[in-house]
Formats: sequence, C-alpha cells, structure tokens
Amino acid sequence: MEQSLFEKYGGFGAVSRIVMRFYDQALDSDILADYFEDIEMERLIDHQTKFVASLMGGPASYTDDMLKQLHAHLDINDEAFDEMATLFRATLEEAGLDPDDVETVAHEIVRRRPVIVKQS
Repeated sequence: MEQSLFEKYGGFGAVSRIVMRFYDQALDSDILADYFEDIEMERLIDHQTKFVASLMGGPASYTDDMLKQLHAHLDINDEAFDEMATLFRATLEEAGLDPDDVETVAHEIVRRRPVIVKQS
C-alpha cells in the first residue's frame, strides 16, 4: 500500500507547522490580511490543518459543498485566491516537500477555486 503525503511528511504535527507558517505570511500580505480581521486564528488554523491534511491523503475530509459554504461570506476574489495559492506553494517548498508533492497539493488547492472564489 502506497504511503500518503500526509504520512510521508509526518502527519498532523508537520501539517500544522506548514499551516501556521502559511498564516504568518498571509497575515503580512496586503492582499490577504483583511480577510483575517476578527478571526479566531487558533480555530482557523485547526480547521485549515485538517483541510490541508485531507488534501495530502490524511483522515480529515472536506467536501466542495462544505468549502463553498465556509467561504461564501468572505467575498474572496481571484486576486486573493491567487495570492493565497502562491503563498501556500512557497510554504510547501520552504517546508521541504519534494517538487512533485508540492505540485500535487497545489493542484488540489487550485482545483477548489470555483467553490472558494465568489462567483459574480
């Protein structure tokens, strides 16, 4: 049986460190910072860790319908999504994921653009 990326890179602890590093960068971004005003970051990091774990083959699961509902009120535009995707890719690279694994996870994030970005 093939090892998942979640297992390969160390499970929830490693994914949590990646997510925390991503949010350090997102909070410094002129494009993204406003999305996180008045947000309980500890709770968000917990949810995002589970989401990223699911993208990496871990035990958590988020359906597209759930993602759409969770992001609907945020009015996320393409510019913000692109910034998020760029920062997340850089965070994965910085964390030492193999290039092919970075591509796999980045593709899974980009694939969800239609349910995260507000459609006009």
